[in-house]
Amino acid sequence: MTTTLLTAAYQAVDDKKGEDIVVLNMEGVSLIADQFIICHANSERQVQAIAKEVADKAAENGYMVKRIEGMDLARWVLIDLGDVVVHVFHRDERGYYNLERLWGDAPLLDMAEGK
Repeated sequence: MTTTLLTAAYQAVDDKKGEDIVVLNMEGVSLIADQFIICHANSERQVQAIAKEVADKAAENGYMVKRIEGMDLARWVLIDLGDVVVHVFHRDERGYYNLERLWGDAPLLDMAEGK
């Protein structure tokens, strides 16, 4: 079930041209989620479009969106899908928060095969 959710969320980010998409395997690293998808966009509008697409694709595939935070400012939008959490940053914010470094002990997942 998680793989299908992960694939749907990743594809939604990719479809809306999310940049520098990174997928972290959080299993055994964090109790928050099994995977994190991290990406960025160049404008608030694109950040919102990516987040909306992720939520829509999750719902289309029968997954519940637990919560979405940050849509109003669109500088860092978090989409909580349960097992998968998607972080959509504005380009200017991504380096500041640097989640990849914060969760540096989480292995990267290569989603390119699934495209």
